[in-house]
Amino acid sequence: METLDLSGYRHIVFFTGAGMSAESGVPTYRGKGGTRGSYSIGEYACQEAFERVPEKVLGFHEKRRRFVLDCEPHEGHRVIAGMADAAVVTQNIDGMHQRAGSRNVIELHGSLWRLRCDACGFRKEDYGGTYETLQCGCGAWLRPGITWFGDVLDASVMNRAAEVISSCDLFVGIGTSGVVWPAAGFPAFAHESGAYCIEINPEPSGAASYDRVIEGTAGEVLPQLFGGR
Repeated sequence: METLDLSGYRHIVFFTGAGMSAESGVPTYRGKGGTRGSYSIGEYACQEAFERVPEKVLGFHEKRRRFVLDCEPHEGHRVIAGMADAAVVTQNIDGMHQRAGSRNVIELHGSLWRLRCDACGFRKEDYGGTYETLQCGCGAWLRPGITWFGDVLDASVMNRAAEVISSCDLFVGIGTSGVVWPAAGFPAFAHESGAYCIEINPEPSGAASYDRVIEGTAGEVLPQLFGGR
């Protein structure tokens, strides 16, 4: 595979989905080996469950955190991190991009490493296998700062994503199924905004907006496509 000539591109956006993290051992929700059906959304992954039994939901997410900590960023993450001026828009909540060294990361669905208080608005970063504390200083339970099923996406985060995508001239979609909206519309948005669009995926999404589709994993393809940056 020839190295992509980046001299004609000034604003690069990487749009990553569950397949990006799957290479590191983090299970996907959809697709082969996905976790769909392995746990009850109504018990562990919605606001209603949290309001009923917050300790149970927090305990479940602590287990998720410990599992993710046993996984490591792969070479694809490191290639992206080596492109300091690139932006990353990710559907993943595991923080793998940041662990690899990426700094400009927009997390559409929040982060496993963030907590928030819906009572007073307090937010905190909390990195580790166990939570530092489960309750806010105001006395309310702290909620994982991720987008659960039934939640409304953070409008400010979506606006930031739309801003960087609208101004990019190279859009690289990696490991995303292309079925979760509104993020599924990002490739078309980038293409309509004038960007050259590449998809890297072992199972291509079939989105018509991509100018080039490369079947393969990010860890294999990105070092070749970008010359091991």
